[in-house]
Amino acid sequence: MGIVRSALASKPVAALTSPHHVDHYLERIHPMATASAVRGTVVEVRRETGDASTVVIRANGAWKGFRPGQHVQFGVEVDGTRRVRVFSVSSSAATRTGRARRTFSVSVKAHPDGYVSQFLHRQMTPGTTIFLSQAEGEFVLPAHVPDHVLLVSGGSGITPVMSMVRTLRDQAKVSGGHSGRITFLHYARTFDDEMFTTELDRLADASGIEIVRVYTRESVPGAELTGRFTIDHLKHLGIDPVDTLTYACGPAGLIATVRDTYADLGASDQLRMEYFKVPSVDLTNTDAAGTLEFDLAGTTTENSGATILEQAEAAGLTPAFGCRMGVCNTCAVKKLGGAVRHVVSGEVKANTDETIKICVHVPVGDVTVAL
Repeated sequence: MGIVRSALASKPVAALTSPHHVDHYLERIHPMATASAVRGTVVEVRRETGDASTVVIRANGAWKGFRPGQHVQFGVEVDGTRRVRVFSVSSSAATRTGRARRTFSVSVKAHPDGYVSQFLHRQMTPGTTIFLSQAEGEFVLPAHVPDHVLLVSGGSGITPVMSMVRTLRDQAKVSGGHSGRITFLHYARTFDDEMFTTELDRLADASGIEIVRVYTRESVPGAELTGRFTIDHLKHLGIDPVDTLTYACGPAGLIATVRDTYADLGASDQLRMEYFKVPSVDLTNTDAAGTLEFDLAGTTTENSGATILEQAEAAGLTPAFGCRMGVCNTCAVKKLGGAVRHVVSGEVKANTDETIKICVHVPVGDVTVAL
């Protein structure tokens, strides 16, 4: 099938099917029969908590696999409308063969206003066709993992980190795989909010893996640590950030605290970060001044201080978006003029004609964007 798919994706075939891609015709035969487009079929839906689920997907032959920590664009069609969001892969990337190589999972917490996440959690069934992208993202393990690695996650930020720890666990079972120490520090609001509870219990018994779970909104008898992340948590675990490669994923508050802690210790070069929820924007901030001009739409609005994506939607525009947290590039547009501030890092960009992600940037004074 690989030879056939390569032939169908070739330039001579593209010339014959122009102006449409060959997939435009193949999908009319069967939605999974594509030359280049990645499609998947839901194999299983598992409930993780009251508001989170794991979807097991078998992709078609266009799928090129993933590295632990990456995400995919995940599209579903409901009532003739395709909606796309971005979800992290949560399964192991350890080498497999045949159809098993094309089977992976995403684990998603249903958000009150999230159409796709709500559909996934409440209505998705085996056999559903999923419109996928190739795996994307740079929040990945290195080719050579050091003897000790620290994984920190909070809330639904556990999903890409679970892919990492599952992969390292499976690789440790084969000759030449990672055989060092793994410390997995996870923060959840309560025990009931925790995803993958049963598997975390099993991982805690595995050789070389230390699982530490912290519940920030309830007291659990015998808990090793309590409260939100602090340097004292790392000291308790005997971890020196200066010489420990660390991956952290979670809400912006957690990531900001971890980032600042590592910076204060001179250990920023050891930290890899990804966040799953942007912080709330202070609409009384002094940045909330001037106007926001949508050049292509010919519309100008008073700058409310919200993200450019939110202001565009409030103005009646419908810009493309995926994750709404700065991970994917679906909402990236050209800023034609003015300055913008990143809501997580605080970095200000003031160059003309530069590309920005409008879901995580707010205008600083007058700004013009190509929307």
